[in-house]
Amino acid sequence: MSLLSRPAVARFVARRLQKAMPRMMAAQAGGVDPRERLPEFTAERRELIIPADPPAPVVIYRADAVATPGVHVNFHGGGYILGQLHGDDALCRAIASRAGVVVVDVDYVVAPQHPFPAAVHQAMRVVQWVIDNAEAQGWDATRLTVGGQSAGGAIAAAVARQALDAGGPRIRLQVLHYPPLDLTVPAAGKHSPLAKPLLRPWMSQVFDSSYVPDPATRADPLVSPAGASDTADLTGIAPAVVIAASDDILRDEDERYARRLERAGALAEFWQVEGADHGYDGGDDTLARENYLRIAAHIRAAQV
Repeated sequence: MSLLSRPAVARFVARRLQKAMPRMMAAQAGGVDPRERLPEFTAERRELIIPADPPAPVVIYRADAVATPGVHVNFHGGGYILGQLHGDDALCRAIASRAGVVVVDVDYVVAPQHPFPAAVHQAMRVVQWVIDNAEAQGWDATRLTVGGQSAGGAIAAAVARQALDAGGPRIRLQVLHYPPLDLTVPAAGKHSPLAKPLLRPWMSQVFDSSYVPDPATRADPLVSPAGASDTADLTGIAPAVVIAASDDILRDEDERYARRLERAGALAEFWQVEGADHGYDGGDDTLARENYLRIAAHIRAAQV
């Protein structure tokens, strides 16, 4: 077993990455602040702390003049260990301005300080707050969608699964953008056509061991819905848009989960971004714009 698979070592490295990774991600984006990217998408921003136990900082984006728009709850990426309050700013502006919804972008708790299931339970409480406070906030929670990128996509999938298992709330669409959906398989066993894909085995070991220290727990349906051991009937789960990147080591599990949802009658669309690796939209404005618009179109259609 690799040293990085040991929870104590993974926690140490994760804390170091929490300090260094924001600079690395900024370098990937060419040093451009996410709030300055794709300026054609405009929306008003408002920051808020949701009392979700623990409290969750959020940014609320609103661009449409509709009196009572629907609401989309977004969860950012970051390997379950990085907080990114403004990391998905361009995506959230694109959704708000093109889908005509309010976007609530959630900075959920991260590992190793808060290992599984803290983030997925907090995410569910945030969604419940969004529903309970809809009238006061001026949105229509009966037209609720959720989504996320990378780890945030996995958390959105977990929200949809919790809603299914609890018999509500109703979620009209879940958007899963290159999410990790099977932590039962080590990253070294996942394929990419690239010699050096973005997600390296050592990184995934740190992410996985920080987020879910006990390997046996990684088969939990809220962690690995694409895992072989999760065979539950998903009939009735929120319809899903699943987007994979062709060169991403997570591509196969993304398609595997999409086909599982399809068998349950819950796949709105699966598509693959060709020639792209994990997190491609962080540095490629052209691909980001194209796929953000496609996501926004799905969210707009779900409002009807």
